Amino acid sequence: MNIYQTINAIMDEIEPIGKDSVNKQQGFKYRGVDAVMNALQPLFAKHKLFCVPEVISSIREDRTSSKGNLLIYSIIRVKYKFYAEDGSFIETTVEGEGMDSGDKATNKALAIAFKYACFQLFCIPTEEVSPDPDKESHELKNNISDIEKKNLIQCNNCGKEIKAQEINGSLRTAEEIKEKCNGMCLHCYMKYGKSKDEAKTEQTKIEEVEVQSE
Repeated sequence: MNIYQTINAIMDEIEPIGKDSVNKQQGFKYRGVDAVMNALQPLFAKHKLFCVPEVISSIREDRTSSKGNLLIYSIIRVKYKFYAEDGSFIETTVEGEGMDSGDKATNKALAIAFKYACFQLFCIPTEEVSPDPDKESHELKNNISDIEKKNLIQCNNCGKEIKAQEINGSLRTAEEIKEKCNGMCLHCYMKYGKSKDEAKTEQTKIEEVEVQSE
């Protein structure tokens, strides 16, 4: 059989793998890599399929746990080639992440990468219904540092950040807008600094002066 027939044969015989492992720290259940290998190895041998991994890239970082201990964080990208008996093959590339206080961060990342490569290639079912990612939403914390806050260009009137924007076909920096608008954003300048017509007239004058100076 070629690789496509072999994969279809394995998909036809693979049994669902339940989420029997438990993450004790975070309290969620998951399908462990051992369960995946135990389910697939007999089918790989039966249908004469084998896999060759190749690490394409690897990143390692030092991180600190909540208790102050050193952790090694590893991110790897692995290409897996699945070969059939006739020599035909298919390849898939996935990323895996792992963290460990010793020397097993890369081992964990490899296990994760292989597990999810198999999940997706063979469409391995689970015994329970998992929540769809589209049902979840997350609010991200605004992680602007104190240094970044000091460097923000803010309106003296409303306090909001002034951002660069295009005015009459030209991109103006936040500093330029604040200077020309008497320390305010364009919105406040047009609303409080001058009337709308006066503001537009003033803006046109600014543009004409800048064109002449160029």
